[in-house]
Amino acid sequence: MDKQTQIARVAENDEDRLLFAKLYDRLTGAERKNIPGVTGFLSPREQVLTRRLLPDLELRFFGGCEGAERKVCCWLPDYLDESWLTGEEGPMAAVRATYFEKDPLTHRDFLGSLMGLGVKRETVGDIYVGVGTCDFLTTREILPFLLQNLTSAGRTKLHVEQIPLEALAAPKAEVKEIRDTVSSLRLDSVVGAGFNLARGKAAALIETGKVSLNDLPCLKPDKLLAEGDKVSARGFGKLVLSQVGGRTKKDRISIMLQKYI
Repeated sequence: MDKQTQIARVAENDEDRLLFAKLYDRLTGAERKNIPGVTGFLSPREQVLTRRLLPDLELRFFGGCEGAERKVCCWLPDYLDESWLTGEEGPMAAVRATYFEKDPLTHRDFLGSLMGLGVKRETVGDIYVGVGTCDFLTTREILPFLLQNLTSAGRTKLHVEQIPLEALAAPKAEVKEIRDTVSSLRLDSVVGAGFNLARGKAAALIETGKVSLNDLPCLKPDKLLAEGDKVSARGFGKLVLSQVGGRTKKDRISIMLQKYI
């Protein structure tokens, strides 16, 4: 299958086509030359589609720490192992910005400051905001620029320094377990149960493209789910269908959901 055909299989719009053409050239070129090939940071959706784009390449996805959402995609030659990803010549670096802890800065404040410097989104990974600190990942190429130029977020002054990857302060995900029953394992039923929505409102949310299933948009309210499926709804959050039980006396299906809060 040639390049254009493979791209057409996964691209949904012109932006996708440009992105996947670049990824295709970078990763297949690395394999051909037997050198490391690394992309910019990809969203979960882009990661899924990159695997579909190049199913025959042995690809690795790395986000800097366990549980990262945005990750770079790598092809590594036989003479390198995964330790290269975390070494000094690896593709990414960790940055810590510290500031007056009573200033209520948010993820949006830091992302806005980075974009305001002209930094492309693909060069920045996950952003972890704490009290008085913000850790984030960046591609190694722009690290010197950020250390010199990222001096504030909003009106708050920042002190910025590089830190080891293992020092990243990634917040532990908080999960709430929800036990419920549904008439079926349709996507709209699970979305309704997980986000406390009437089934009609859940279906409308899905049909307007605001719901993703396993990191890809899904427009079908009647899509059947299975144990382990991940669902996210814009403005509502994320959940996992962690367990499917038996049927109740009223012929409904018992489920357990893990909702990220």
